[in-house]
Amino acid sequence: MDSPFGHRVPEVVVMTPAGFAEACEAVLAVQQQRTVVLHLGAMASDEAQRTIDFVSGGVFAMDGQSERLGETVFLFAPALVRIQHDRETDT
Repeated sequence: MDSPFGHRVPEVVVMTPAGFAEACEAVLAVQQQRTVVLHLGAMASDEAQRTIDFVSGGVFAMDGQSERLGETVFLFAPALVRIQHDRETDT
């Protein structure tokens, strides 16, 4: 069965980077049409913010999407993935 992903099976990658240097891996995964769940709980808050800014910018440049799932957990998806909410939010 063909899909917008071709013959590949869609993947979700869960990443828990130890530092900013690993942020590029998240952007590359989205570029490869993978959805990324990024957990930044192991990072200092300033480094976590820098990481989110970098990944958000890279994903935005590819027309991807992002969602904050929790205090330190974020979802980044390529443009082909539809994010559906179970309820509407005011944000």
